[in-house]
Amino acid sequence: MTKNKMGASVRAMLAMALALAAIGFAQPAAAAEKVRIAMVVKSLGNGFFDAAHEGAREAAKELGDVDIIYTGPTTPTAEGQIEIINSLISQKVDAIVVSANDANALVPIAKRAAQRGIKVISFDSGIARAGRLMQLNPSNAELIGVKQIQMASDAIGGAGEVAILSATAQATNQNIWIGEMKKALAKPEFSRIKLVTTVYGDDQSDKSYREALGLLRSHPNLKAIIAPTTVGINAAAKAVVDEKLVGKVYVTGLGLPSEMAGHIKSGAVKSFAIWNPIDLGYAATFAAYQFVKGRNQGKDGETVAVGRMGSIKLDASGEAALAPPFTYDAGNVDKFAKIF
Repeated sequence: MTKNKMGASVRAMLAMALALAAIGFAQPAAAAEKVRIAMVVKSLGNGFFDAAHEGAREAAKELGDVDIIYTGPTTPTAEGQIEIINSLISQKVDAIVVSANDANALVPIAKRAAQRGIKVISFDSGIARAGRLMQLNPSNAELIGVKQIQMASDAIGGAGEVAILSATAQATNQNIWIGEMKKALAKPEFSRIKLVTTVYGDDQSDKSYREALGLLRSHPNLKAIIAPTTVGINAAAKAVVDEKLVGKVYVTGLGLPSEMAGHIKSGAVKSFAIWNPIDLGYAATFAAYQFVKGRNQGKDGETVAVGRMGSIKLDASGEAALAPPFTYDAGNVDKFAKIF
């Protein structure tokens, strides 16, 4: 081959390579790039959020181009979540889905994430409006509040002293539900039920157990403990058993079937309620994906597609509710305990 022919051949090969690159054949990495969605929960080791993580992974698999980063502090503090979100900003994730330990404390770091182009939504326990695009409530707050008072009333025959064992004093969802419980207690049908106090176990098993013991020992006429937290209801039921007060004091609230089945059998709990945390994690992940893809902006009246859960509609506060709470008792708890 002559020198001129060899040069022409090399030039032809180079031109072909440039043409292939121009139409994308030389860019497989970009085509395979995935949407990274970080789920920041109140604390790790919480069965409710483990189930939400399962739902997030289901959504990621269904969407096909999503990677889930599941994270949270070891103890449920706003400071711990702020540190984690700051790290996620550095990692340049595409979206952050967070259940807030403090509605207002997370606003500045959430705004910083938004300024970097990260889509921030909250679920379960919301961030204040200024810090997120949307808040996915697991259910309607009023229904959740009334449901818990009704279950307590049914357990104690409609009359007696009750106390509330909550998570942290700053938890958005807990405070909203407690407010709705107090409104329910003002209704005529619950007039014979008296709320004696509200205590906080900070969503930690040991502290929740100690607070429950304190309630049982400080209020000898107590008939029921209402815990709108999966950690608190489990701890309170254990305290009732340990204090040998089964049949005298009943526990109700929001719990996981897998954790509460034994307490139903012991008699410490007659019934409890919860939505499906798998569905909640699934829907929150699906919603975050819509924002990353530019299909939603968080405006009043927007409809957000959430996969097999259908769609949800945002109100003027950028909030939407997923489903009503479901009651679990001796007749169905074993069935659901195998699921979550």
